[in-house]
Amino acid sequence: MRLCLLFGIITSFSLAGDLQLTLPPVVYATPDVPMSIYHDNIVLTEKPEDYSFEFACKLGTNEPRRWTVMPTDHDVGDHPLEITVKDGSGKILEQGRTTLHISPRTNDNGRLLRLLIIGDSLTNATVYPNEIARLLSQPGNRKWTMLGTHKPPSAQPGVAHEGYGGWAWITFLTKFTPEAPGVTAGPLARKATSPFVFPAADGKTGVFDLSRYFKEHCGNQPPDVVTFLLGINDCFGADPTKPDATINSVLDNADKLLAAFHKAAPKAILAVGLTTPPNARQEGFTANYKDKYPRWGWKRIQHRIVQLMLKRLSNREQDGIHLVPTELNLDPVDGYPNNNGVHPNPAGYAQIGASFYSWMKSKL
Repeated sequence: MRLCLLFGIITSFSLAGDLQLTLPPVVYATPDVPMSIYHDNIVLTEKPEDYSFEFACKLGTNEPRRWTVMPTDHDVGDHPLEITVKDGSGKILEQGRTTLHISPRTNDNGRLLRLLIIGDSLTNATVYPNEIARLLSQPGNRKWTMLGTHKPPSAQPGVAHEGYGGWAWITFLTKFTPEAPGVTAGPLARKATSPFVFPAADGKTGVFDLSRYFKEHCGNQPPDVVTFLLGINDCFGADPTKPDATINSVLDNADKLLAAFHKAAPKAILAVGLTTPPNARQEGFTANYKDKYPRWGWKRIQHRIVQLMLKRLSNREQDGIHLVPTELNLDPVDGYPNNNGVHPNPAGYAQIGASFYSWMKSKL
């Protein structure tokens, strides 16, 4: 039996070939918003159905593919949660512990919440930002405003963000293309240049300037909360047998962007979503990538990304950094279409939105 105690930073990893049960220190929930931990999302295996998953918690129900809870107002508080994974013979293989934190339904302190959402194509789809907006509009929450220059046609009233397909952590730090004559705004300009990079005096190079971004696009006020959901584009082409060098280089870029935000907005809470898991079906990857990027390759990379994010970004609250367990509450089967490996369907996107929202309820 291998015991994994994961209260802050993962203290050890199993050897290659083990299940590598990986949990965040806290799972966030709030009344009347369902929250789940999908078995496939916490272990490294091609066949989670070959194992039994037991959850010890006074709340929630363990189903064939997930543990799930629908909290009530009476459940507010912290609840220990222990997970045991067994093989077909009943032998205990791994155990891990985390805390289920349920926040009160009502937390309106009268202050306006200024929220900036940053991400890649999952954010560009705008479904989970729409879901965050819907949940924030429920009774008992603060009034809110979303910041950002990107408002796709699918955005609901008031929804904005900085989410662009194919982007990575470094893209937001460095992407700059001198604008063609007359192209000063709109989708073309946004795709060519990071919203945080502005032309230098020579007009040919770019300068990263968050203070200018806040001044020109945020009413000269920094956000209260900035969420980040990145990592797929950064690491998708990594070698799944030895991804650490690539992942650590990506997390170096993450550190740079997070440090820049902390410097420009020292009071802002920086909420980093743990990179989401893939579609459980190989056919989704075949439809997108033929045989170039198999599902099992990306699953191994994504699982390691989560481990290294937990190792490097946990216990960084003094830097404004908080982790959001967006990798847990995403159904790898029913939360994805059959024909896509990494982009959820509306139900899956809504689960991502619920994860961010439930985390926000604990911090605001």
